[in-house]
Amino acid sequence: MTRRHRRLGTDLSAREVEILAMVANGKANREIAKRLFLAEETIKSHVGSILMKLGARNRAHAVALGYADGVIALCLETFE
Repeated sequence: MTRRHRRLGTDLSAREVEILAMVANGKANREIAKRLFLAEETIKSHVGSILMKLGARNRAHAVALGYADGVIALCLETFE
């Protein structure tokens, strides 16, 4: 069963939270794709989904919302 985060009216999957944490650590799509063994297009799709679900205007706004809601605060150390 996949854990989902239902804050800010969102429904982020565990993978989306993982990617959001990597974005928060300044990782580019290419770096995230390499680390997760996925295609860069797949990461772009996940990031787009994250932005839509959070109602964020851009990656920085998504990270700010993630921090404000505590969705990514616990994940950051894992991806440094």
